[in-house]
Amino acid sequence: MRYSKQREVILDVVLNSCDHPDVKKIYKTSKKKIPNISLGTVYRNLNSLVDSGLIIRIPMKDKNDRFDKATQNHNHVYCERCGKLTDINLLLSQEELTKLENETGFKITNCNFNIKGICASCAKERNE
Repeated sequence: MRYSKQREVILDVVLNSCDHPDVKKIYKTSKKKIPNISLGTVYRNLNSLVDSGLIIRIPMKDKNDRFDKATQNHNHVYCERCGKLTDINLLLSQEELTKLENETGFKITNCNFNIKGICASCAKERNE
């Protein structure tokens, strides 16, 4: 992949994020460093960074995909109310994957999933 200042800034935004930013957040933060950057440039560079394996895309039901600096195999828990996304270390064992393959006829090549629920903050608000 060829070097570009825009790509470097966009990658830096994702790598220095404490959460799983979406395109809008990445665009807004990148714009502080490169005021004339376009939303299209952010999308193109995020796609390139995902394709090169430097970051991962977390597809979301609402199509507002998130991006993650942790590229190793891991899963997430997602708040359906506020959208908070948190890494979890819950992996299926090889025995469980083999059982799924036998039951479904699929050859499983990757296993990432999101568990949905309500985060503690939203649950607390709901009870108040």
